[in-house]
Amino acid sequence: MAWSFVESLPTNILRVPPVSERLPFNTSTFLAYTLPTCLSYYVAAILVTLPGTRVYRMALWPLVALLAFRASVYIDFTGGDPQQTYVNLDVALVMFCFAFRALEWTLLKNPLKRHLRSAGSSPSIFMDALDLSTNLRGVGWNWSQNVHFPPDTRPTSRVWFIGYVLLSAWYHGVLCGASHLAVQAFSPETFTVPSGGTIFDPTLPPLIRYVRSSIITVIQAVSIYAVMQFMYDIATLIGVVVFWQDPAQWPPAFDNPWKADSLRDFWGRRWHQLFRRTFVVLGGWPLRIAFGRVGYMLGSFLGSGIFHNVVVVMLNQNVEWWCMLLSFGMMAVGIILEEMFTRVTGREVSGWLGRAWMMAWLLLWGSIIIDGFARAGMLASTNVLDTACPVRGIPEYYVTTLDRWLRECASYPCVSNHFVF
Repeated sequence: MAWSFVESLPTNILRVPPVSERLPFNTSTFLAYTLPTCLSYYVAAILVTLPGTRVYRMALWPLVALLAFRASVYIDFTGGDPQQTYVNLDVALVMFCFAFRALEWTLLKNPLKRHLRSAGSSPSIFMDALDLSTNLRGVGWNWSQNVHFPPDTRPTSRVWFIGYVLLSAWYHGVLCGASHLAVQAFSPETFTVPSGGTIFDPTLPPLIRYVRSSIITVIQAVSIYAVMQFMYDIATLIGVVVFWQDPAQWPPAFDNPWKADSLRDFWGRRWHQLFRRTFVVLGGWPLRIAFGRVGYMLGSFLGSGIFHNVVVVMLNQNVEWWCMLLSFGMMAVGIILEEMFTRVTGREVSGWLGRAWMMAWLLLWGSIIIDGFARAGMLASTNVLDTACPVRGIPEYYVTTLDRWLRECASYPCVSNHFVF
């Protein structure tokens, strides 16, 4: 009997149960699953700030990874509401970051050093470890030299800074709610149910189908930007107001992504860099060993694809695994093409032509990403930001009108007959 238990142990540990079989989140499961994961991750953060601890970090990492896996797949944080699946998703992504940040700390030979602290605070191993464990971009640490931090144009006064961030959180909360409602209005019968549905309507001619899917992709991209900026604003307020951190420890997350004029500019500077280090550790470092700079770039985007595939798997395990890997991998291919263009012509990709190229490439592969999210049921998730939109009827009205007009255009003979692939 003991031997049969040992044989079945790996399978039981690594099995991903459906949501219906998971344990509800309560005090008991928090103490048994969530708290041990957070504590082991915190201990890893302490060890990486101390010299001569690499052996202990190597011994600790398998435990951190296993505990993170257990916490992400065995607990249901939705309270039994299928519309709250985004909570399970958020927890899974946090645990994913725990595992790979701890892996990075395991691989480091030298301890990490902190050089920026709140005014009046004294060095503390425990406070430094707490900051490191929640500091995704390494603000104030010696490992963030290659990370781009957008220029900060927010008020320097602490009071006005807090007011600015509060206003930003309100604005982006409304924007997120409005854009989410707008996307759902395109197809209420599929985008509002957990089973999901494709953004490529097969009943429409290809031209109208892809125009419609491109519009959905752009609006959903706005929703993703808005919700991430909203969450960053809330985290900033907690750090500055509750923990009395210096506003300099919370530089802007985005650098006006709508102003990007190349793929390199968009992904390397304008879009948020919050998970950049995780992607580099996951894919960039391993492939750089074999293929140099090209491998580093391709591996980092493949790491992003794996990260986003976790999103899809946590929602619907029937969605193809390749959609995220292919789409994010092609983002790296696009940047490599830009570098080849620069080497051949001696000119950087920029200007309005660069912006047109970037938008075309982002729409081409971004549509596959958003379609994967839609088919997994991600668009059906509801949250408090949907109710934050004070005029929810407006986006629904205009989207319904636009969708009706597109379908009317599809009925014209010049469209339905001449654009059939």
